[in-house]
Amino acid sequence: GSCWSFSTTGAVEGAHFVKHNELLSFSEQQLVDCDRGLMKNHGCQGGIMDRAFDYIETDGIMQESDYPYTAKNGDCKYDKSKAATYVLNYHDVTKDSPAQLKAALNEGPVAVAIEADQKAFQAYTSGVITTGCGQKLDHGVLTVGYGTENGEDYFLVKNSWGPSWGANGFVKIGGSSSNVCGILSEPSIPSDK
Repeated sequence: GSCWSFSTTGAVEGAHFVKHNELLSFSEQQLVDCDRGLMKNHGCQGGIMDRAFDYIETDGIMQESDYPYTAKNGDCKYDKSKAATYVLNYHDVTKDSPAQLKAALNEGPVAVAIEADQKAFQAYTSGVITTGCGQKLDHGVLTVGYGTENGEDYFLVKNSWGPSWGANGFVKIGGSSSNVCGILSEPSIPSDK
């Protein structure tokens, strides 16, 4: 799917807000349509957030209002003159470390990959997921915060499936070092120019 594009734009939107105190919505569709090819992403057939950060670093990204989401692969209609921002750089957060992911979250939202094909994730409505999902990464999401609920540390994650899924589109994934759902496997965070 195109989840990777939502994870990417969410992280870039957060980085842009931190740097410029301006909340903009960036175009997932531009990434789906234009960031394709050898050593790039695959539109609605999947992608990797770090590759999308590379694309935005080179080409920039338009606002959602200028390049709206269509939920399907299309021809690239990128207009460089309408690029709203560029990624200055990005870095991978030290994997398998809840403390490092929390430190990165103090800078802004973090793009992460998780395993989302298990019932614990698919049918989530409340609480903290601590078991029942594996670590075979198949879904890109955005980690936006962390906390503790009933003594259980968690990471607050925004999914791309809309507000009718989970808890208004969010899920709490266990924040222990056991790497629940693979959340600690591939975190990365961009910086805005």
